Amino acid sequence: MADKDVEQTDERGYDPGPWWANLGTWGAVALIVSGGLAAAWVFPRLPGTPEELASSYYQAARVIAIGLVIAGGTLLSRRRARTTATEETN
Repeated sequence: MADKDVEQTDERGYDPGPWWANLGTWGAVALIVSGGLAAAWVFPRLPGTPEELASSYYQAARVIAIGLVIAGGTLLSRRRARTTATEETN
């Protein structure tokens, strides 16, 4: 077989992006709420809370921050799309 007869692709069948890339607005809201619930769970030291509380608050804050960034990005892109659509009609 010649090299020209063999089709080689570099597709691996997975998305190399981060896990939060395609969550959208409702996914962002879910992340914010779940991060808030995690922080609220740690505050009164309910069962399952680790001994070092700073790491738990840090993890909850990371989830909330990712949710806020996703929400801001989706809302900003919607605003840009709406602005572009109104400029095209004028």
